Amino acid sequence: MAVRCFVLDDEPLATDLLKEYIGRLPDFQLMGVSNSPTRALPFLQQTTVDVLFLDIQMPRLTGFDLLRPLGYRPKVIFTTAFREYALDSYEFDVVDFLVKPIAFERFLQSVGKIYRFMPTKPAQTEAPEFVRPAKNYQYFKVDKEMVKIDLDDILWIESLKDYVRIHTVSGPLVSYLRISYLEEKLPPDRFARIHKSFIVSLDHIQAISASYIRVNNEELPIGRIYKAKLDEVLQRR
Repeated sequence: MAVRCFVLDDEPLATDLLKEYIGRLPDFQLMGVSNSPTRALPFLQQTTVDVLFLDIQMPRLTGFDLLRPLGYRPKVIFTTAFREYALDSYEFDVVDFLVKPIAFERFLQSVGKIYRFMPTKPAQTEAPEFVRPAKNYQYFKVDKEMVKIDLDDILWIESLKDYVRIHTVSGPLVSYLRISYLEEKLPPDRFARIHKSFIVSLDHIQAISASYIRVNNEELPIGRIYKAKLDEVLQRR
């Protein structure tokens, strides 16, 4: 039995991304996609879905406002750029809370939770083999503290000899580590060394040329000796 899902977000780029992610899942049936909560509400009231990927802050109706009159409670994965909604979201039947930008690996963690929450699982009785383990962070020494950084938030890492500058979605942090250590420590299916001075997050790559990779609108050089291995990694994704 397929897991019936619906995507509602007022940003077309967000719905396009989730539609593409869902298309990779063999047991998920996409029942619809909408950028308008007022248009989606009548459809959702007439058509029962199992899982709702739902933005919170939208014009005219918030995600919370939409859930109250549905008449039934689908499993909800909130997708939003605003972390402050996390606590409010748990008054509903929430499976997960995804903060934009949403990486595919983080999306898959939510899918794994859906399989556990569903009262009757689809024909595939086990979670998909590509669901990652729960740990999705690393601790880095920054000044006198050990700072926990979500791997989804790391854009790229830059070598500063005995230090590294970790560029994240919230800004850069400097940690006393060698880049060679991080190359071994970070998951190789998510991060790749592209130069003697750079490691990039594969999930955040925007474009690739023969000489550079663009991440977060920054062009990072590709070292000649790393190019072949990078091509191999990208072909497996």
